[in-house]
Amino acid sequence: MAAEAITQGAAAGAIKVDVYDAMPSVGRKFLLAGKGGLNLTHAESPEAFLARYGARRDRIAPLLAAFGPDALRAWAQALGVETFTGSSGRVFPTGMKAAPLLRAWLHRLRAADVTFHVRHRWTGWDSDGALRFATPRGERAVRADVVVLALGGGSWPQLGTDGAWAPLLAGRGVVIAPLQPSNCGFDAGWSEHFRARFAGTPVKTVVASFTDRQGRTFRQEGEFIVTETGVEGGLVYALSAPLRDEIASAGAATLHLDLAPGRDAARLLKELAHPRGRRSLSGHIQSRTGLKGVKMGFLRELVPAADFADPARLVAAIKALPLKLLAARPLAEAISSAGGVAFEALDERLMVRALPGVFCAGEMLDWEAPTGGYLLSACFASGRAAGAGALQWLQERN
Repeated sequence: MAAEAITQGAAAGAIKVDVYDAMPSVGRKFLLAGKGGLNLTHAESPEAFLARYGARRDRIAPLLAAFGPDALRAWAQALGVETFTGSSGRVFPTGMKAAPLLRAWLHRLRAADVTFHVRHRWTGWDSDGALRFATPRGERAVRADVVVLALGGGSWPQLGTDGAWAPLLAGRGVVIAPLQPSNCGFDAGWSEHFRARFAGTPVKTVVASFTDRQGRTFRQEGEFIVTETGVEGGLVYALSAPLRDEIASAGAATLHLDLAPGRDAARLLKELAHPRGRRSLSGHIQSRTGLKGVKMGFLRELVPAADFADPARLVAAIKALPLKLLAARPLAEAISSAGGVAFEALDERLMVRALPGVFCAGEMLDWEAPTGGYLLSACFASGRAAGAGALQWLQERN
């Protein structure tokens, strides 16, 4: 996006634009994002959309104002890729794939004389200020008038985004917030019985709520998956930021699960009050509450045995089952990362104040957002802003 902003804003042939990628081909993480359908953006209202960026919404707002969801859809259409809005409000290409969009985009960039260099891993600057790259043919030094760094966060290191850039910039006086997992799973310390029986099982439609130490309550309906070590999936990812921060400050976080969101407590209590006759207690609970499989497994795993004989306590557990989360999964397993180059270290054009002529974009900036199109939207917008800023800075000096 930065390369495109520069080529579109400059006179034809006036500026030579080179893109260096550490991987054998470009756009690998973009292609991975499209593996499940390429959720480009979201069609919700601008105010709701901005709220997804939490504490950094004010920093993301001007980027999206310049290139927001509607502009992103128009951009894709100009590349010959139509989009549609799903029932959840998520926006996808009609073909649900990333490859056609990436091919058309690269074709347009090459037609604008953008040159791509693969297997070039940036390793910092040499003593003369040239960019250093590790390549299969040895180290290469490149001089540039202006540089846009879009090096990703710390998740998916196998695709090149390993956070190795952080000490390189920190050594130049750039403020870097520590990289942390975002949109991640959590460890819960399952018993061997529960793990063996339910690892890999989806948990359908529950309501999760969490109250942090400041008294802020987060509430979300959705689904998640039981893993070997704990939980992951859409519902967990949506709450991962406050859960991660709570674990960091308190050592653990307790997520409460409503296992029967379609039934209120009074109705459940009335159902459980029915005589169970010859049915087992477990069979009685299942028939009267509709809870089966993994949801019953959760009750057995997390509720004291004595509470099963007390309908009031059992209902309280069904409507607010406490699930203690012990640790976030490692950064390398996360969908995205939090932390990175602090916005305070950048000017309004995304140029690093301590390094004139060096701009930063994408996930290497200190922001985070849930899945749902918000991650890609901000990456596209920040790339375009950094490219426009780089072009403006260059033009001011010529």
